[in-house]
Amino acid sequence: MPGSDPDERSPAHAAGEPRRGGGSEARLPPTAAVVVAIALYALLPDPLQLGPRFGIPALEAALLVALLITDPRRVTNESGLSRRLSLGLALVVVLSNLAVLVLLVVGLVGGQATDPGRLLLAAMQVWTTNVIGFALVYWELDRGGPVARARRRRRDLAPADWRFSQDENDDSVVEVAASASGRSGWVPVFVDYLYLSVTNSSAFSPTDTMPLSSRAKLLMSTQSTAALLITLIIIARAVGAIGS
Repeated sequence: MPGSDPDERSPAHAAGEPRRGGGSEARLPPTAAVVVAIALYALLPDPLQLGPRFGIPALEAALLVALLITDPRRVTNESGLSRRLSLGLALVVVLSNLAVLVLLVVGLVGGQATDPGRLLLAAMQVWTTNVIGFALVYWELDRGGPVARARRRRRDLAPADWRFSQDENDDSVVEVAASASGRSGWVPVFVDYLYLSVTNSSAFSPTDTMPLSSRAKLLMSTQSTAALLITLIIIARAVGAIGS
């Protein structure tokens, strides 16, 4: 029967089909990531806090609760307000963490950071939050966001900001091509953007997922530069102080 075999489906035919049967993405993974980011910020030393200790965490928690009220279990509903709340939460995590990184570097240059153990712990907290924050931003921006990726037909999506390996595996061997975007309806979920964020923070460059848009390239450049500062300056200084 024509079109019943995945190998016989044309990209044009697949492009008109809904993703994942018009399903939705689980709310738990991004929620858990935000909770970790909130906890990491709250545990930072006092000199690295922006205002009251629980000011930023309270703001992030309030935005998260507002999103959970809208979609407690699945990311299914999207309005102008929920879209702004979700993007706002991601930006608060990223921008507050970048500000903490600046304070950390300034303190290091000024000789204020004398405890290598505390310095190393703070650097790891900032690095981990850097991964989570940018993963949230990538997840929110690519192809119109998680609701659009899960519910819209491919031809109705905004242009992609990133090209995943599944987006180019259609002509590979059968067992690899079976999970390709054009054949299976695969779309990236939060875990895929978290992996993208981890590899960009570890390798300081794209690995298997390529940025396509200017904003994606700028975001990845900012993230990798921040990760480079954390790794080469802060962690190296802390490890050197421990060994001296």
